[in-house]
Amino acid sequence: MTDNIIFSADPAVDIRQYLQQKRYSNLAVLVDNNTAEFCYPGIRTALPPHECIEIRSGEEHKNLETCERIWDKMTAQQLDRHSALIIIGGGVLGDMGGFCAATYKRGIDFILVPTTLLSQVDASIGGKLGIDFQHFKNHIGVFQTPALTVLHSGFLDTLPAPEKRSGFAEVIKHALIADAPVWEEIRKYSLDDQPWPMLLEHSVKVKLNVVRSDPYEKGLRKTLNAGHTIGHAVETFLLQSGRKVLHGEAVAAGLVCEAYLAREKGMLHGKDFEGIKTYVLDVFGKVRIETGEEEAIAKLAMHDKKNKENRILCVLLDGIGDAKWDCEISPDDVKKALAFYRSA
Repeated sequence: MTDNIIFSADPAVDIRQYLQQKRYSNLAVLVDNNTAEFCYPGIRTALPPHECIEIRSGEEHKNLETCERIWDKMTAQQLDRHSALIIIGGGVLGDMGGFCAATYKRGIDFILVPTTLLSQVDASIGGKLGIDFQHFKNHIGVFQTPALTVLHSGFLDTLPAPEKRSGFAEVIKHALIADAPVWEEIRKYSLDDQPWPMLLEHSVKVKLNVVRSDPYEKGLRKTLNAGHTIGHAVETFLLQSGRKVLHGEAVAAGLVCEAYLAREKGMLHGKDFEGIKTYVLDVFGKVRIETGEEEAIAKLAMHDKKNKENRILCVLLDGIGDAKWDCEISPDDVKKALAFYRSA
């Protein structure tokens, strides 16, 4: 794929070969309670001597407090600037572990081994790292490219169905913003029957092409936020309210809401909108949003990172396979879209 992104049939072999070339002074591995059980054992024996740092899984732990624990362990293990951190986990762990590595001693190498569909097709590609702050998604972060990203489709077999469905939202998003024929292909199949090897490679290629042309999100890269303006606001609201929601579930809601706004603004044909709404709701169902909660979610959308001068700047589809960024929407638009979603 590229020098630092590989599709691997055996991640243990590929990581061992890479480490033999680099000869880091010290090595640590970061896992969560899930990957410690299901993914780390198959890699551990291929690694040179190292220490393992284990944290709790879940978005609710993606914060400064957990970072302090990771930095404490890295310091206690005497990792110097010539060390490396191997991160075995999903998007939360990749974002946070990469952030810890990129800021430890002003930056050490890190190797990403994404283990969820969401992280393989989205979070691990593009060098965005960060943590949540005051419940705002990825509010504190940096851009830093991993030294190596190892993509292994076999890890998908370890996922519970909700986690696989969550990652599928990003696969759908990539097709909607960049590839109408792939969207039509996706629509032919249920979640379980998707051609995963093809979709993994397609999603990675879409994201890589965008990131290479716009590494710091000045223009085209903003299209990767399709579904995320309203989706992040929904996710933040539900997490603040103590209601569990997966990232992809919130993004799926955002895709429907923002497609609705694109239709309302004459950018998306009614037939195309109906196709998006029907398929996404068939696969994901709906996250629970109660009557009257639209106002609070719209206020959270005002804090989106893409905003400028107190204007909500959104990505809207301009037909299937194309999207426009920096489309201004109002809090009333957000509330109207959420009301539609609730009643759909």
